[in-house]
Amino acid sequence: CKKLLETILGIEIERIEYPEGQKVINLEKDAKSVRLDIFVKDEKQSVYDIEMQACSSTELPKRSRYYTAMLDLDMLDKGVSYKELKHSFVIFICTFDAFDKERYCYTFENMCHEEKGMRLNDGTTKIFLNALGTKGDVSPELKAFLGYVAGHKSDDEFVKELDAEVTKVRASKEWRREYMTLLMRDRENVEKGIEQGKMQVVLTMLQEGFDKEVISKATGFSVAEIDEIQNNGSL
Repeated sequence: CKKLLETILGIEIERIEYPEGQKVINLEKDAKSVRLDIFVKDEKQSVYDIEMQACSSTELPKRSRYYTAMLDLDMLDKGVSYKELKHSFVIFICTFDAFDKERYCYTFENMCHEEKGMRLNDGTTKIFLNALGTKGDVSPELKAFLGYVAGHKSDDEFVKELDAEVTKVRASKEWRREYMTLLMRDRENVEKGIEQGKMQVVLTMLQEGFDKEVISKATGFSVAEIDEIQNNGSL
């Protein structure tokens, strides 16, 4: 993880603290929680969220905004003054081109429109890497890593080390068991979301005056289940 961050950012990091896979930030019980793929801090207490993204989504920029906000709230929740907020990096490693400009890397920081080149210096950086990129002045090491993400082999030392680790992990029974547990949980969450969506459709159709038999055919719920949803009045 340390070597990967150094490769992406082109900097040297003395150390990283407590790599924390699948960190969950959920400040309020009714708030939308976020599960981070990798969450680490360096010796300067800068925080890094690294996300693997295999499916293209137009919501990616908004997700980066939300993740940045959650990182800030997580720090503030630990008693840090907003004046002491450390630099945060949200990094998406994508198997696709999120912005269709064929670049290896897209880096975003808040800039002034009226005064060109003037940075806000709010300590937030969002980076989107493109495994299919062909343009941009990036290091050979980063090109090799992105090529590996795209499925290509390389003689790069870091990529060979990474590939050996991936091979080792894939052979681990413990890892496979953990992976299947996460996969089953994700599937359950998807099914739960679909069910909630169908319930919302029922409420909307009831409000629009549709007959319950018609709603039953459209959603698969029985009339008794539709009555129960109606009696609850909300999700």
